[in-house]
Amino acid sequence: MEILLELIDVYQTQAWAYRALVASTLVGIMCGVLGCFIVLRNMALIGDAISHAILPGVVFAFILTQAHNSFYFFIGAVIAGLLMAAISTWLQQNVRTENDAAIGIVFTAMFAIGVIGISAIAKGGGVHLDLKDFLIGNILGIGDQDLVLTSMVFVYVLLGVIVLYRYLFATTFQPVVAATMGISVSMIHYFLMLLLSFAVVASLQTVGVILVVALLITPAATALLLADRLPVVIILAGLIGGFAAILGLNIAIIQDAPPGPVMVVTATVLYGIAVVFSPKRGLLVKWRNRLRVEAKIQREHILKYTFKNQGATSLELEKKLGLKQGQLKSSIKKLTGENFIALTGDKVSLTAKGKKEAERLVRAHRLWETYLVDQVGLSGDQIHPEADEMEHFLTDEILDEVDEKLGYPSLDPHGSPIPPKSFKPGLTLIQLLVGHQGKITTKQADNGIIGELWKLGLNPNSAFSLSEKTAQDVVIIVDGREIRLPLDFAEIISVQRND
Repeated sequence: MEILLELIDVYQTQAWAYRALVASTLVGIMCGVLGCFIVLRNMALIGDAISHAILPGVVFAFILTQAHNSFYFFIGAVIAGLLMAAISTWLQQNVRTENDAAIGIVFTAMFAIGVIGISAIAKGGGVHLDLKDFLIGNILGIGDQDLVLTSMVFVYVLLGVIVLYRYLFATTFQPVVAATMGISVSMIHYFLMLLLSFAVVASLQTVGVILVVALLITPAATALLLADRLPVVIILAGLIGGFAAILGLNIAIIQDAPPGPVMVVTATVLYGIAVVFSPKRGLLVKWRNRLRVEAKIQREHILKYTFKNQGATSLELEKKLGLKQGQLKSSIKKLTGENFIALTGDKVSLTAKGKKEAERLVRAHRLWETYLVDQVGLSGDQIHPEADEMEHFLTDEILDEVDEKLGYPSLDPHGSPIPPKSFKPGLTLIQLLVGHQGKITTKQADNGIIGELWKLGLNPNSAFSLSEKTAQDVVIIVDGREIRLPLDFAEIISVQRND
């Protein structure tokens, strides 16, 4: 309460506080919105470069006008910023100089010229420019003219982003497609440079040329951790930038600290919070997901071991799998609740559902071992650890592709049987109508069906026509030969229509 009262007193008695609050809020929102495109285009270095390169523009504006006028500084700084962008782009396109090298050469040279100019002005006596004010800002010196200029730049930048949003979006994510649509990618790039120059100049008094890049990058990076859709990211970045500026200014007033650096530290703290607590990309979520994956792997190891060792005890599982007692109890409780295992005293047994899942895991392990030997060329003693890890992440679709590529092997490199995939036919013989023609598919629910068909002289891809259906059996014609199949057998034979 005392801190709040102190802030209220400052805003009631100090006129500069209102100007500083408004200016810093506008700068925070503007830099946050514009920073989204800077970050997505990997242009953080250009933002830093422009913030330094505008210094000679300010110096020469002062030399030419001999006045400490924000409007003249604005014009000079914008010209210098655009000049830096134009020269660095020309070097990239016409001289064999890398992108970041060209930017580094130009902005350091221009910044050095600005420092030399300020030093020369200082030696001349009279009114002089303070380099420190340009480096870290001088928010306490914001006047009415600065506030008006910042407001105009704020409106212009936001309107520019709104009006040209579609073009900025297209050239940011798909510049080649944008060019084929007739959008001038280079013109949008230079317009973005113009907006960036405006934003940097408007931020001079607030945070200075050194720290302005932080307000351009940090709120946008924070918003990208919190959202995926660009419109939402832009709104969040503006809100985060404005909040960081307001909170940072008030903390600086309370602690009697430089406002610009405190705003930057505040924005960085907000970024750190997002890094930890972001609902999709935060470290906390990643840690929680990792624990879930580890727990899932532990449960699947229990299923596999129980599948291979029916009637295993809890103590045996704990020792063989290297699990702690708490981990084992939690995993068994979860598996029991999901009806994968059943407990009889201290013995663990698989339910039908658990057996099916365990067979899938064993199939994944042994298929991947076979793939590593046949396709990658690894030896038998090299394949178990990787297969033991990969079995938990191979989807059914990937396993089916591997199975097909390997030619549906029945044994792994160690001679162990590979469980076949449980198969549910899409169309069975009993579902065909009398008169329909079809063929026996190569894939059946199990090898027993294939064996019975073989005994009847029916091979995979054998063509037939359905001639009769009764309450007891089904009659098909194969190569002029009549074959009667029991009704319950016809219900599980997978076929494909030919007519």
